Amino acid sequence: MLTMEQINGADAATFARLLDGTYEHSPWVAEQAFGRRPDAGFTTLAALKHALVQAVRDSGREQQLALIRAHPELAGKAMVSQRLTTESAHEQGTAGLTDCTAAEFQHIQKLNADYNAKFGWPFILAVRGPNPHAGNPGLSRGEIIVTFERRLAGHPDFEFAEALRHIHRVAELRLNDRFGVAASRGQRVWDQAEALAAHSDPGYAEHGQLTVTYLTAAHRACARQLQAWMNEAGFDEVSIDAVGNVVGVYRGADEAANVEPTGGRRLLTGSHYDTVRNGGKYDGRLGILVPMAAVADLHRAGRRLPFGIEVVGFAEEEGQRYKATFLGSGALTGDFDPAWLAQLDANGISMADAMRAAGLPATMEAIGQLRRNPARYLGFVEIHIEQGPVLNELDMPLGVVTSINGSLRFVGEVLGMASHAGTTPMDRRRDAACAVAELALYVEKRAAAVADVVGTVGMLEVPAGSINVVPGRCRFSLDLRATTDEARDALGVDVLAELNSICARRGVGHTLERTLAAAAAPCAADWQQRWATAVQALGLPVWRMPSGAGHDAMKLHPVMPQAMLFVRGGNSGISHNPLETITADDAELCVAAFVKLLDGLAA
Repeated sequence: MLTMEQINGADAATFARLLDGTYEHSPWVAEQAFGRRPDAGFTTLAALKHALVQAVRDSGREQQLALIRAHPELAGKAMVSQRLTTESAHEQGTAGLTDCTAAEFQHIQKLNADYNAKFGWPFILAVRGPNPHAGNPGLSRGEIIVTFERRLAGHPDFEFAEALRHIHRVAELRLNDRFGVAASRGQRVWDQAEALAAHSDPGYAEHGQLTVTYLTAAHRACARQLQAWMNEAGFDEVSIDAVGNVVGVYRGADEAANVEPTGGRRLLTGSHYDTVRNGGKYDGRLGILVPMAAVADLHRAGRRLPFGIEVVGFAEEEGQRYKATFLGSGALTGDFDPAWLAQLDANGISMADAMRAAGLPATMEAIGQLRRNPARYLGFVEIHIEQGPVLNELDMPLGVVTSINGSLRFVGEVLGMASHAGTTPMDRRRDAACAVAELALYVEKRAAAVADVVGTVGMLEVPAGSINVVPGRCRFSLDLRATTDEARDALGVDVLAELNSICARRGVGHTLERTLAAAAAPCAADWQQRWATAVQALGLPVWRMPSGAGHDAMKLHPVMPQAMLFVRGGNSGISHNPLETITADDAELCVAAFVKLLDGLAA
């Protein structure tokens, strides 16, 4: 097995030889990374990996293209003629590509030919997958083929970048093998996210889609599973509270010894376990599972910190079943709206009835008791998948969040006149859908004109629409976000003014309901620095960035200092989508960073 001592003590030639084969037929990557070795050497394997990645990033497109073309096709001619490198032969064999059926082999050959013809380089995929270990050898042939088919439809620029990212993933796994490193904590987090994803609401589970909305059977199953895992991890107190939050407390040294029987101070952390419809496996849930892994480490070591750790799996954040967002974290800050209890879901079930069916009291008295005393907490930290492309494009595994965007949300309907599509002249129409389409284009243009401002018309629905009927009604949504409340509000004023103008000009009416107004939440500077110090201790550079998405941290923001750590997502950072993914190695870095943050606080 290789060691960092060998790497740091090697001269240039030995350094390249020790890393030979990490990048397929491309020793120049190691040669250039050698020039990035600090005087004191690479402090961690993560630092070495990053230096190799940066060597490729800085090499220029021509050399990057040569690196891509140095890789063999999957189940291609080199495999058939047994001309693969030892590493590639092992990887393709583990994925079962040497055991393809005749039909599978023929299909993959066609995909290889089509891909090469379209892009000019071979299809690259890290076939060992995001979490290879003894119980999970890698991607199946079916998964490989589905991914191949999807990416064949991609844009050349995207595919070029994606090929390089998969090459880096292949190199990362090869380095893990050579150094005898297993991302055991990250693997556990990844496996737990996979296990939670087995629970999904009716109508989605049957199609293999992940949807978990507030207090459904799937939601309650997730809560029970989180509760069981917290008990296994060694939390001292585990419970499900009056709104369905799963709460685990690992006592600090004084509290555990009853020196402070009323409870010492705690670090609050966590995220949500509900999902959007047909969503991903890591949004929210990662921020529960990572602290659980850190507590499990502390418990195994018999270690107590000078403060307690309270991990909360928030029951609701997404606002999918009811028009109530941040319900779980809002209960902790005293922001649970009593009117929410009377809200009805799409099936006419009130929130109060859903709570009672789940065994919750459904009373404001019980919910009011969940409000936390901020004086008892050091602060709130949250780990979350980025839900965007920035870290992925930068080849940075972790990012320190500087602020969370403020947002406004509306749902509305434009009311025109349904009429015959063939007999209604174009200048006599009161087309509701065209009015909303015009608004959507304005939102796009107006938001793009200001930095760090975004606007989306995410829902566009013509009720009972028909191919030969001018739409008389069109329902729509507005999601307006910005890094400051001033920019957010200015966007809202302009968009609503434009809606009024469009409707007046087209002779249509409209209704509009504001469903959310969330203030921007700058992360506390000292807590940002704690995350930055933790990232640096892993041998990684610090990248600071705002969050365009809303998070539970923004609800805790008014009552205590908060800060967030982002982890990159694969597949170009896509989220709220089944393609949302992370690797076990990046999850391991999250756990390690969280432990570093705890150590820093303890010191």
